[in-house]
Amino acid sequence: MIDLHSHILPGVDDGAPDINVALDMARMAVADGIRVMACTPHFMPGMYDNTAKDIRNRVSQFQSILKNEGIALNLVVGCDGHIRPDFLNRLRSDEILRLNDSRYVLFEPPHNIAPQRLDDLMFNILVAGYVPILTHPERLKWIEQNFDLVERMFQQGVWMQITAGSLTGRFGARPQYWAQKMLSQGMVHILATDAHNTKSRPPILSAAYEQAVREVGLDEARNLVLERPVSILDDIPAAQAPAIAIVVKPKAQPRSRLGKLFFGKP
Repeated sequence: MIDLHSHILPGVDDGAPDINVALDMARMAVADGIRVMACTPHFMPGMYDNTAKDIRNRVSQFQSILKNEGIALNLVVGCDGHIRPDFLNRLRSDEILRLNDSRYVLFEPPHNIAPQRLDDLMFNILVAGYVPILTHPERLKWIEQNFDLVERMFQQGVWMQITAGSLTGRFGARPQYWAQKMLSQGMVHILATDAHNTKSRPPILSAAYEQAVREVGLDEARNLVLERPVSILDDIPAAQAPAIAIVVKPKAQPRSRLGKLFFGKP
């Protein structure tokens, strides 16, 4: 499995606070079957003013530590980009890191209020040749009132990434509902951990993968955690990545019909 959204780098944001926690997260990820993990610290003006150069250096250093510790986890660069007026310009100048230097970039919108003209910004990013991946839309507080905005961005070509813990219920019933709804409607491209630590936000994908198998079938679940992530890391155009397969579950038979079929009762 490939995890394209993790705050595993120590000491850069609200993720792993130190190297010991980061190493524990890496070991946990490997034990869960994750083989590649994207280091995606927040790029948030005024709060997490990370630089691309610093993140690249930290990823390289941490990869060397993992090798010395015998932890078989490959790291790639990325970031969790937050909204800013110069987002596209900074993306073009490589100041905002794309996933493994591909055309794909994680974008985290504000959680509490839907920003005006968000779909226009996403469209401009798409027209410029990049593919924005909206992180954890199912956890946004404004999704109920603005689900049409999420649908509109999806139709534009914005990729959607839901959090593993949302699908399994770790974040509560509301995010789980929206994660399942988006999954059942064929609106999810990527499943990722958004890991921050080893306890409340662990780097665990397997439980959500198993849930996805039940929801959308084995092939599409594999697309969520492996095939599309590989397409991203290899910088394959979005149109050539595996298409979303919508699995229509058979409707349950009415109770009276089942009774008649199996028990000879009306």
